[in-house]
Amino acid sequence: MFKKTSVVVAAVAIAVLAGCASQGVQQLKEENASTVGEKIIKGKSTRDDVRKAFGDPTETSFTDSGNELWRYKYSHSTSKAQNFIPVINLFASGADVDKKELVVFFDDNGIVKNYSMQSSKEEVKSGILPQ
Repeated sequence: MFKKTSVVVAAVAIAVLAGCASQGVQQLKEENASTVGEKIIKGKSTRDDVRKAFGDPTETSFTDSGNELWRYKYSHSTSKAQNFIPVINLFASGADVDKKELVVFFDDNGIVKNYSMQSSKEEVKSGILPQ
């Protein structure tokens, strides 16, 4: 009996771990607006300070006036349990997705002029009969 229970627990653990995926800047994983505010100070923090805290940005761009924008993106998706049930997963499957994005706006001297930290939760549905 103990052996069967151990096999079931191991199978469930593998299925749960197999159903997770992360992408983007891993430094954002544990961040929120408050913790970012402790690391970025408007009018004081430099490009180097931001790079030390969060690494290389996912994207960089420039405004019409020539100021630089850095974007940091992170997402983590967790597959729903029905994804692992044969046949049922054809009809209804999906994932829960946590997204975070940090946008940093620098002035001409490379000093942080402004920044924005956003977090969102989404549900992705797929299959023949997504609910």
